[in-house]
Amino acid sequence: MTEWYYADASNTRQGPITTPALLQLRQQGTLGDETLLWRDGLDGWTPLGALAHEIGVAAPERPEAPAASATAADGWVLEPVTTAASDVASPADAADSGWRPVGDGIAPSAPSTAAPDATSPYTPPVAPVVRAAPVVHGGDVVDAGFLKRAAALFIDSMLVTAVYYGVIVVVILAAGLGGALGGQGTGNPGFGAAAAALMGALYLCYPVISGLYYVTMESSARQATLGKMAVGIKVTGLDGARITRGRALGRWASHVINYLTLYIGYLVTLFTQRKQGLHDMVASTYVVDQWAYTDHPERQRRTLGTVATVILVIWGALLLLGAGFMLLAGVAAAF
Repeated sequence: MTEWYYADASNTRQGPITTPALLQLRQQGTLGDETLLWRDGLDGWTPLGALAHEIGVAAPERPEAPAASATAADGWVLEPVTTAASDVASPADAADSGWRPVGDGIAPSAPSTAAPDATSPYTPPVAPVVRAAPVVHGGDVVDAGFLKRAAALFIDSMLVTAVYYGVIVVVILAAGLGGALGGQGTGNPGFGAAAAALMGALYLCYPVISGLYYVTMESSARQATLGKMAVGIKVTGLDGARITRGRALGRWASHVINYLTLYIGYLVTLFTQRKQGLHDMVASTYVVDQWAYTDHPERQRRTLGTVATVILVIWGALLLLGAGFMLLAGVAAAF
């Protein structure tokens, strides 16, 4: 299915949208014949009117050129200048693009090659167009196993936790400095309410950071968080394509099922045919090798890889270290 991008009234890229959605916007008056469009395969942004035959709308009517040239009283000959359907002119040229004086050795003026003005509707949008990687079916697909996903989860959890504690430190320092400057203290009547509000905001900070991180990264062109990139895996829809922000949000929110099932939802990955966890089943997603559904499926790896192996070793060492400290603490308490 063709995906279109268009430039809105503020020259900002919007999309992708399908052809039926594009037609609906045109019927509503949101898009006009001069609206710039782009799709994969076009060399550049093109007015909608020039693509009317492709999207299935009537081509814009153009005024017919005069049948014969007119002669002015001073002997100048005015010749109509026709514009090809593919020509794109800036509004600055619109005033003198209809007639040009010729004759008496005066050659017709050449079309302006100056760059379009920044306010021109034909100026490309400021935001760059990111071409989504094409989805290639028919090749071998290597699903990401439990251990690779566990290594990626460890990396992502450490990153989100580090950012969270960084925010806590900044907020506490700012709150302490503000209280000192404002003369606030434990004896102030409003201190308890302010402290409770601050603690509530800090508790809500973690899911906000986590949600923004996972949703933004997994719906991006890379289709993966930093942890998934490190071990060489990505998230796709059931068709192998990049997922939308809405589906990424649903996938992140459905992780709560894994917590309610005491992390059994993650262990389900070991037994499902496509190695899906419960949150994958809810969001209709797969986690596959980064080269799956591409032109180079032969680059996929079924082994863990160096990064995943090192991360799992570190994780195991930390677990053993924590268990050792707990054991020592128990022995010390017994005596």
